[in-house]
Amino acid sequence: MSQTQAAVTTGPETGPHAEGAAVAAPAARVVLATRNRHKVDELRRMLAESGLAVEVLDLAGAAAELGEVPEVAETGVTFVENAMLKAHAVAQATGLPAIGDDSGLCLDVLGGSPGVFSARWSGKHGDDTANLELLLAQLDEVPEDKRTAWFACAAVLALPDGRERIAEGRLVGTVVRQRSGSNGFGYDPIFRPDGYEVTLAELTADAKDAISHRGRALAELVRRIPEILPQVRQG
Repeated sequence: MSQTQAAVTTGPETGPHAEGAAVAAPAARVVLATRNRHKVDELRRMLAESGLAVEVLDLAGAAAELGEVPEVAETGVTFVENAMLKAHAVAQATGLPAIGDDSGLCLDVLGGSPGVFSARWSGKHGDDTANLELLLAQLDEVPEDKRTAWFACAAVLALPDGRERIAEGRLVGTVVRQRSGSNGFGYDPIFRPDGYEVTLAELTADAKDAISHRGRALAELVRRIPEILPQVRQG
């Protein structure tokens, strides 16, 4: 038996890991360029449902294991540009495949804003409450038929060698006047998807994954992972 064969046939003498049975290869590893646990949980759920054996690290986990990972400024003017900036920078810093995403809420009455500025609409990045309250105040006198909006998301999977895959998703709906629900984050409590009587924040995680802009973009990216990571196996 060669050394290569021996490396994959070690195990107990009896049972499912008896000599001669192959030991499962470790899962592929991907860094999701975020510190947002909601996004990490969402991607992990989708990968599990897809059957792809991919371990997801967030930026904190990658930094603890691999060393400092730089924060990437979102200087792009589109969701795709920002997602590309994050994915490629983190892939280069960690030496691992990385996924970057950018998303936001776009309102027709505001000409597509907040758009790429959604996370810092109130001036401070990541202050969900302040962003939401400011937007509601700005829309206070806007009639119901003018509160149409859409959530957009771009997701990019980048490898350290520069290869990439891009996916986008969109969810159309309306911005309601009062927040409702506690299952989401960001603008979820004030966004009601077309065809629904509840906001995104009132849906279960699985129901939201099935229709959300990020869920749609990530689902497409997950589907395409084997194209760029052929070593990824079904779980």
